[in-house]
Formats: sequence, C-alpha cells, structure tokens
Amino acid sequence: MSSSSESPLHGIARSLLFVPGDRPERFDKALASGTHAVILDLEDAVAPSAKVQAREAVGAWLAAGGQAIVRINAIDTEWHADDLRLVQAMPGAGVMLPKADAASMAGVANALRGRPVIALVETVAGYLGLRQLCATPGLQRLAFGSVDFAVESGIADEGDAMTAIRTQIALESCHARLAAPIDGVSLEFTDEARMRADALRSRQLGFGGKLCIHPRQVSAVNAAFLPTAAELQWATRVLAAFEASQGAATAVDGKMIDKPVVERARRIVAGSQPPVAA
Repeated sequence: MSSSSESPLHGIARSLLFVPGDRPERFDKALASGTHAVILDLEDAVAPSAKVQAREAVGAWLAAGGQAIVRINAIDTEWHADDLRLVQAMPGAGVMLPKADAASMAGVANALRGRPVIALVETVAGYLGLRQLCATPGLQRLAFGSVDFAVESGIADEGDAMTAIRTQIALESCHARLAAPIDGVSLEFTDEARMRADALRSRQLGFGGKLCIHPRQVSAVNAAFLPTAAELQWATRVLAAFEASQGAATAVDGKMIDKPVVERARRIVAGSQPPVAA
C-alpha cells in the first residue's frame, strides 16, 4: 500500500502491482505508477539463489519507511519462516500468502494480528476449502492466483472457462463479509483496450480489484473499476430522489426505487471516490 492509498484491509485498492523483491531500484517507481498498492514479491518473481538478497532489500526499504504488501514464500518452503519474521518486524508491511488454505492462513493471520492479510487462492485444495479459508480470523481479502490455478487444474484461463471459479470466489468473499476479492493477473500489458476489457470482466464477476505485473496495466485497471459517467449520473439521481421523498415510495426513470436500488446507488457513488491515505 502506497502512502497515497488505502490499505487492502478496507477493500479500496483496485490495482495491486507486483515488484520483484530483488529489484529495489523499482520499488519507488512502482509507488509512482498510480497503483493503489505495491506488492513486493519474495516468491515467484525471485530465483531461489536470490531469496536472501531479496528479503534483505525488502527489509531495508521497509525499515526506511516504505509501505507495501509483501508476498512471502509458501508455508512448505524453507524461506517461509524468515519471510514471516521480516513482515512481523515491519509495521508498514501487510502480507500476501501464496498457495493459501485454511491451515496455513490461520498461522500467518495469528502471527500478524491487525495487519492487512491477503490469501492468494491458487491451488485446487485452497479453492475447494474456500468456506473454511474465508472464516479464518484476521483474513481481510482473497486474491485469485489464476495462472498457477490453471496449471494445476488443467482449466485454461480463456473465454468463460473459469467464470464459475471466479464467481465462487466472489460469493464466498461476500458470504464471509470480506472485502471484494482481487482477480489474477493478465499477461497482456501493451494493448490498452484488452487490459481494460479484462479488468471490466473482473468487475462484472464481483471482484473489487486486479493484480498487475507491469506499470502499464495500472491505469487501465484503475479506470475499469470506476463507475461510468452514466452509472454515476443514475446513482446521483436515485439518491437525490430518495432524499427528497424522505424514504417514501418514489421513482426514477419510470422505475420504482426500493432499498436494494438505493444501496446499489450508494455503492456506485462510493466507488467513484479515489483511495485515501490509510
């Protein structure tokens, strides 16, 4: 989470940009990209031979006052315990746990009470245990590791093949009253229209944000999760009519306004607000 963004604890971050932990020269550049949260990656983006170097670089940057989410290594790796101790020692750090399931998340959330904790769902076992995972005390948000999930499951992340998977992640998050989940990365980072379309689809499926792997993706993701001008105009009219009626039955555009409609309008207006400092 950058100094100009809200913590994922509150579900505001729409774009979350990965930065390799062994590339400290990119950390400040990532903050300046417009992303709502920076994820310093100690896992997939770092070769085994560079794990210690990356942890030291991330620790030095955080110790100097930097704020970010740290994707630590999975619980079954030799680097996990040291990664977790690093985050514990850094007040400005949240954590993303890869290959999360209920058991591994329970230990991490307990060790980092009060910190933003994101569970990266990227295994079939983690997906099948979503209900238990979402019930873990201290968990704030789910993220979908779609690339790794596709490799293990054999389900290609193309067209509508993973729509049911994504829908279930959104539903379990809603049922557990977690912040809207974060969709996985798109590999495209040169085609603005394609990047925006991918992010719009994530929004339509109930996600509240999207992981990014390149700074070029950030602006497209941010824009996709903002309401359109037409949506905002409609919501403003609904709220104005509801206020004028003092809660009595009324209509906008020839349609009756009831409580769910008013709540939708409120969400649209709230979604138009930029992230604020945590």
